[in-house]
Amino acid sequence: MAGPGSGGSGPGARTGRGPRARLRARLASRLRSWRSGGQAAWLRTRKPASLRTAFAVAFAAGAAAVTVLVGFLSYDAAARLVRVDEKSVFSEVVGDLRTQVQEKPLAPGDYASSDPDHDGPRDDLTRPTRTDVQILGAGGRIVERGSPALPAGAAEQRVARDARAGHTAEREADIGDDVYHVATVALGGGRGAVQVAQKFSETEDLLSALQQRTALLAAAVIALSGAGGWWLARRITGRLVRLTSVAESVAEHGRLDVPVPVAGRDEVARLGRAFDDMLGRLASAVQDQQRLVQDAGHELRTPLTSLRTNISLLKRFDELPPDAREELLADLAGEARELSDLVNELVDLAAGQRDDDPLSDVSLAEVAEKAAASARRRTGREITVRTAAPAVVEGRSAALHRALTNLLENAAKFDAGGTEPIEVQVTGARFEVLDRGPGIAEADLTRVFDRFYRSAGARGLPGSGLGLAIVREIATAHGGHAFAAGRPGGGAVLGFTVGTGQGSGAGPRTRPGHEPGGA
Repeated sequence: MAGPGSGGSGPGARTGRGPRARLRARLASRLRSWRSGGQAAWLRTRKPASLRTAFAVAFAAGAAAVTVLVGFLSYDAAARLVRVDEKSVFSEVVGDLRTQVQEKPLAPGDYASSDPDHDGPRDDLTRPTRTDVQILGAGGRIVERGSPALPAGAAEQRVARDARAGHTAEREADIGDDVYHVATVALGGGRGAVQVAQKFSETEDLLSALQQRTALLAAAVIALSGAGGWWLARRITGRLVRLTSVAESVAEHGRLDVPVPVAGRDEVARLGRAFDDMLGRLASAVQDQQRLVQDAGHELRTPLTSLRTNISLLKRFDELPPDAREELLADLAGEARELSDLVNELVDLAAGQRDDDPLSDVSLAEVAEKAAASARRRTGREITVRTAAPAVVEGRSAALHRALTNLLENAAKFDAGGTEPIEVQVTGARFEVLDRGPGIAEADLTRVFDRFYRSAGARGLPGSGLGLAIVREIATAHGGHAFAAGRPGGGAVLGFTVGTGQGSGAGPRTRPGHEPGGA
């Protein structure tokens, strides 16, 4: 029978995991989730490195790379030259010694340091360079020790017993804390040998000092480059930081009249000027929107008040005489129509250039003919169309038709009792509508296209004061402008042009084979 600790029975055996194992797994799962969540939160909250720091690090990294490369190449070249020079000097000393012993038979005493005249062969070896000399006698015994004493082992003893003058054996030897290059040259005939040695550790100490100075110089250059990069980055990014502060202030407070710091002629200055221009345009758009809402609210009060008054009269509709009933219904229909027209024009004006009508090639002559036909039906007036080299433009046909129709309806309204026809002239990319109405006062010529503006003579006439404002919006969207002037002999001339596409990509083009026509 299995005991409590065996794996043969019990709930833990059936599931393969006991309560403790499940608890540990659950805790481990929560710990992993907490770690991953904490790491993600840390990554989200970690403040990104500033552009100034990035500039400074980049400058320091570039300077470090260049300095390390130049320092390494310089040190390697200097070390190579020093080592080659030391080796060539030592080789020359060994060569001179071999020449001496091969030219004539010499004895160990000839290289003794006790020569009073200092003109012996030993002086020829030690005079041009710091070379340590040690003399070995027959059999390899040391006759005169060098300073320091050089090793005279079995190899050197064999050279000393060698009969061949100039036979040489070379090796490197550790003497004390220094490293020497030792050469043993046989005098020949078994008379002994001469040992010359050069200390290599002095050269390595020199190179080590050069290496340390190079490293210190590289560190100084890197530090100066980092400081210079920080200073330069501060000058470069200072204006960007100020622009960022302005943008954050606009985003936080919503104020568009914040002054933008603009200085210089570089890319940062161009960015500042572009940002300042953008804020100016946004402020102008917000002001236009606020003015539109205020003017619209003011203009809507009149028809709404009239509607409210007439609706209150409907409660006594049965008590009114038939003539008053008809007048009341006519007033209601007129006010509703005026209110509907005002709302439609407000929607068109608020939409501005956001038109669903796609850009296409538009014949201005065809626009004039269709607008004139539509105005004839609606007003009952005679309208003539004259063209002179009308252009074909890339624009929105419906918008241009709406603008010209507004001008025609405006002319028909102010020239209601006129007997002469209303004229439409299309010259190139220019529309003109001419009437014989009362004309426009000189003071009103620059304001007739403003929203809701109504001159003193027009306040008693129906209309919303938005028709000509829509004309100006459409002309501006097509890169042109609206204009108004007095007509010689009485009346007014109102119109607009289609420019070179500065507003929406529209622009005039000459259509091949299109001749001027008339109506």
